[in-house]
Amino acid sequence: MITPDAMGTFALIVGLLTVTPGLDTALILRTAALGHRRRAWGVALGIQSGTLVWGVLTSLGVAELLTASYFAYEALRWAGAAYLVWMGGRLLWAATGHASSESPPTAGAGDKGGTGAGDTLLGGWRQGCVTNLLNPKMGAFYVAVLPQFIPAGGSHLASGVLLTGVHILLAVIWACALIAFARVLRDRLQRPSARRCLDRITGTVIAAFGIRLALGQ
Repeated sequence: MITPDAMGTFALIVGLLTVTPGLDTALILRTAALGHRRRAWGVALGIQSGTLVWGVLTSLGVAELLTASYFAYEALRWAGAAYLVWMGGRLLWAATGHASSESPPTAGAGDKGGTGAGDTLLGGWRQGCVTNLLNPKMGAFYVAVLPQFIPAGGSHLASGVLLTGVHILLAVIWACALIAFARVLRDRLQRPSARRCLDRITGTVIAAFGIRLALGQ
């Protein structure tokens, strides 16, 4: 049985991780700020789906094998880096004005030019889930932290899923706050110049994460 103290400590750790500005925050804010509310929720839920997968894999010991295997970890690291650089590059390319300023693309698989068809829950979920699963640092974090809070003698899977559920709950609450904040800025970001500025910032952040991942930092 997980003690209340252990649960509280874990919640504090993952809570601080959740609110620390990073890739997830940038994706949700950018998507919601452009008025793509359904897609923003899809991104948030996709990220948490990836978190659940990492939690289950760690509880079963699979994630530990993945992070312990040099080839598997490197393959995942390079795949994640390439995906992030590609995603950030698309946004930066759109921000240069080569794409139509009236319909700036929303980076992610299944988005065809960022028109209204791209504002879908499924498209956002796919983008968030792939981004999370291709981040080996997420797996490394769970392998390093989660087992410390799983009590000996109990069900590793049940305890791991319970702890992961705490992380997901906090992340969903944070996503609610981000999406609500982005809605306040939505009207100001409808201008093409403001959209291009947002794309430059978000594209740079995402590409930088990809480069850092490629460099192993």
